[in-house]
Order: sequence, then C-alpha cells, then structure tokens
Amino acid sequence: MAEPLVLDDPADPRLHDYTGLTDVELRRRREPAEGLFIAEGEKVIRRAVAAGYGMRSMLLSAKWTEAMADVIAAADCPVYVMEPRLAERVTGYHVHRGALASMRREPLPQAAGLLAAARRVAVLEGVNDHTNIGAIFRSAAALGMDAVLLSPDCADPLYRRSVKVSMGAVFSVPYARLDPWPAGLESVREAGFRLLALTPAETAVDIDEAAPHLLERAALMLGAEGEGLSRRALAAADTPVRIPMAHDVDSLNVGAAAAVAFYAVTAGRPAH
Repeated sequence: MAEPLVLDDPADPRLHDYTGLTDVELRRRREPAEGLFIAEGEKVIRRAVAAGYGMRSMLLSAKWTEAMADVIAAADCPVYVMEPRLAERVTGYHVHRGALASMRREPLPQAAGLLAAARRVAVLEGVNDHTNIGAIFRSAAALGMDAVLLSPDCADPLYRRSVKVSMGAVFSVPYARLDPWPAGLESVREAGFRLLALTPAETAVDIDEAAPHLLERAALMLGAEGEGLSRRALAAADTPVRIPMAHDVDSLNVGAAAAVAFYAVTAGRPAH
C-alpha cells in the first residue's frame, strides 16, 4: 500500500514527471522518450489502471485522497499530495480534476497483429490535433471499431489532451503506427480489408450507397482537419466515400465525420 506523502516544494525532483504539462512540444519529446504518459482525473486514471497500465506515481490534491483511496491502496508507487496552488506551479495550469497520475507506456503492437484480429479499422493520416485524436478514439470505442492505425505524423493518442478528450477511450481501442506511409496501406489491403477513403469530393460514392457495413473487412481512412487525405493516400484507396451534406455544408470536423462514418461502417454489428 502506498502511503501518501505531502510535498510543499514545486521544485521537488520527485515531481519531474509532472513539470511543464502545458508545453506541448516539450511533452511530445519527453513522454515517449521517458516511457510515460499523464492520466488526468479519477475516471481516466481508473480506466488506465483497468487497462493494465502501471503507475509511476500519483499527484493529488488533499480532497481527492479519499475518493482515490482504493487506487492508492493498490498502488505500488509513490503518491504525492500537494496544495492546488503549488501543483499549478509544477504543471503550469490549474488541475481542475484534482488528480494526476504518471503512467508507464507499453510497447506499441505491430499493425499486422492488429489487422489479423480485426474486421473494422480506422486509418488516420496526418491528424496532428490532440483534441481530434481524442474525439476519434472515443467514437471508435463507442461505435465498435476494432483498431486504429496511425500514419507516422499523427498526434500521440497518449498525450494528456488526447486522453482527457477521449475520457480514457484510448485505452479501449488498440492502435499501431502504419509505417512506411502510404506504402503501408498495401499491407492493410493484403490483410483482406477494403480501403474506404473519406472525402468531401462530389465524385465520391455516398457512404450509405457503398454499404460498408456489409463488407467482410473495412478500413476507413480519414485525413487531417482542413487538408483531408493526401493525394497519395487517396490514390492508394479502393473506394472514395463521402457523407452526404445538406444546406451547402461541404464537410464536417474530422471528429464528427469519424463518428458518422464509424456508425455507417459498424451498423448491424454486435456490440463488444
């Protein structure tokens, strides 16, 4: 059982994992290199633990020690308690949910292994906004997608903002990097998947008409906000598909588009 330890020095080296959480570029470099990610809030921390991620440490405000008592009791790591005003000096922002945990990253699986066990996958190209990544993973989990494949330049699903927006759904959907890109798309096709490229182009097939829910294996490709899929990715797809729009709206936010498309791809499948 971990015994909570009250800290009063924001410069305490034991708090290294939590420093500069608002510095995106710094955290992008540090967290993968140091093998950690940050879970924020009681629900997210519990979901990370339930998914099998180990904890390096916890940083709580005093009022959260009771709510997290069972997690603390089971923790095999240091648990630090700090006043919110001091914790803000460590992290760079006010931790509204009062609880942070530094979690250990696990090695990513190979894409081939995920494809072997999947029937419905999302394939993301260049989605480098952490909020969008979190929203996409939340929809993927809720709507029954089996896995997510990321191009090398996609944002980190385990970055704090992505995890927070997904409400911990990033722990529920397995994911891997697909590299090289876009040549790696051929391996998806060879695994028996039909590559459906989501695009607002008028020449694309309406997604309902494409009937992706009837396919034995479907891979839905989505591109970055604004730019969409690259020409090379579109050229590698089997079928371009679009979501029909009304009122002269030409496209949706990629997170919203993903949710609509995931439903179309998974409709009629039994829930996990």
